[in-house]
Amino acid sequence: MNSHKAHLNNSALYALVSSLAIVSMLFAGFFMMEPALGHGQSFQINQTITSESSLTVSDVTMVGALAGITGGNATGTTDVVITSNNAAGYNVTIAFADVDADGSAMNGDETDTGELRNYVTSVSDVPDYDFNASSSALFSYTVDSDANDDTDPSFLSNGSNTCNTGSNPSAGATCWMEPKTAAFTIINTADSAPTGATSTLTFKVHVPNAAVPVPQAQIYTATATLTLGDN
Repeated sequence: MNSHKAHLNNSALYALVSSLAIVSMLFAGFFMMEPALGHGQSFQINQTITSESSLTVSDVTMVGALAGITGGNATGTTDVVITSNNAAGYNVTIAFADVDADGSAMNGDETDTGELRNYVTSVSDVPDYDFNASSSALFSYTVDSDANDDTDPSFLSNGSNTCNTGSNPSAGATCWMEPKTAAFTIINTADSAPTGATSTLTFKVHVPNAAVPVPQAQIYTATATLTLGDN
């Protein structure tokens, strides 16, 4: 009788232990799976926006026909409009063609013997605050911008006698530069211009009285190239 009870007790104990083991395994499985069911993972969506810049400029007709012997001054302007979304800004250079390889950017359309010469600055690669006339006919240019910071610092002045220093704009009257075949920076800014930014190039031809040599009666033409780059 005691043996039978002991057997029943052992069987009940084994059943209880087995049940507890199964329940424990189920709970363990649940807790092992549950974090996976509630796990979150972040991810990114990337889109590249490319830099886009454009430049527009028009031909220039100088204002006023110049007398070849008694001389005079003529000027002409053109707006350079830049559109750019580059966050680091942009720059523009200008380079003049020397068609006849005679050191003059402005050449006669019919004949050319170098009568209309390039302006030469007092200091190399630094515009002159004033236009310094000579005994020869000269061709020069300057630049200023609607936003002063757009103009390259070489065309800004101290407001009295020196360019390439200070923050005063040329406004088409100071900081005259010689035309060069090598690219020269005229606009340089750290700002973008998504809606457009305007700078104005002013060109000047000065013919002194009794110029040496005397310019022949004809049309003279210069060709310049503007190059826009991202900073």
